[in-house]
Amino acid sequence: MYYVGLDIHQRSTSVEILDCNGKLVKRGEWKLPWPRLADQLKKDAPAPFAVCFEASCGYGYLYEQFSKVAQMVKAAHPGSLRLIYKSKRKNNRVDAGKLARLLYLDAVPSVYVPGRETRLWRQTIEFRQSLLIRLVALKNQIRASLRERGIASPKGLWTARGLTWFKTQGESDDAWALRRDLLIEELTELKKKIKRVELQLKKMSDPRPGAALLKTIPGIGPRTAEAMVAYIDNANRFSSTRKAGSYFGWDPCQDASADKNRLGHITRNGPPTVRKLMVEAAWQSVRRSPTIKAFYDRVTRNDPDRRKIAIVATAHYLTRVAVSMLKSGEVWREDPRLTHEASSPGEGRTDKDPKCSPLPPTTTAELPERVVAPAPLPSPLPCDGGRRRI
Repeated sequence: MYYVGLDIHQRSTSVEILDCNGKLVKRGEWKLPWPRLADQLKKDAPAPFAVCFEASCGYGYLYEQFSKVAQMVKAAHPGSLRLIYKSKRKNNRVDAGKLARLLYLDAVPSVYVPGRETRLWRQTIEFRQSLLIRLVALKNQIRASLRERGIASPKGLWTARGLTWFKTQGESDDAWALRRDLLIEELTELKKKIKRVELQLKKMSDPRPGAALLKTIPGIGPRTAEAMVAYIDNANRFSSTRKAGSYFGWDPCQDASADKNRLGHITRNGPPTVRKLMVEAAWQSVRRSPTIKAFYDRVTRNDPDRRKIAIVATAHYLTRVAVSMLKSGEVWREDPRLTHEASSPGEGRTDKDPKCSPLPPTTTAELPERVVAPAPLPSPLPCDGGRRRI
């Protein structure tokens, strides 16, 4: 087996090839476009060979092209390559050599590369988020324009009635009226674009049963469910739900030495869009589900200062529950004890109480109205969150 390290850029690619003993076979630079890299690799690298390159923009396309000619392909996580980005001597040739040596030592911090359809799905989800960021910025500009004139923003400003009212403001000032009209036009156009993107997302998520399965969790809407399914992709790639929580960046930073163990803020690894959506959904889940509310209250400990910590711990809990549901195919079921207590507070407990009876297994074929979560997760994690159900 030969080991090939590639440091790929838009117009040039540095390459280093090692043999089975880790000795240099070939080193060079290709000034070729991406579509020709695979053919050049097949021509220059002795077979059989494995390829390692740094994951960046377009890594999915490169992975597919190299997989056609190489026996093994690994895309290295750029944030975990301390050997490269912490080095005092860094250039394209050195980086390619380090990637080849990491591949030879089987020490590449590789990333998961989903299929083309899943990558397109993820890109569409991220594109919607970018449109939402622009929409929020635009609304802030409209509020600021009103504040500049000493006008208080009324409730329901973004409804049709509110925008009609906004059009009547500042008619005597031509410059301000021009700014107002352009802001309204841009707002209307952005809303149309977001609606088109959401229609496309619906087409992409409807054939996937996992999205419908996760929507049975109280507080999880279509946008959150599709983002979770798109980024989880294959739930069986996680050997445990703890690893799934780590993948999405919910686990705390750790600094331990001897008998001291300090846990800090969450690592924030993985897709930030999913963390944002899950925190927003967690606020709604706490309001809608007795099971999730009980977990949230247990982490809060009746301390208002722990609400943000608790909501992030709840989002972590829901993430691990979602992975478990996708693995088992079971829908969400409320804990019957908590459901009974919520519906009949103050009643005594009896042996025939339905909260003590076992629940039959449920699959995606039958979607009951009330569903149970797996056992609550232990560790609370710190962060902030939003308030909308999406």
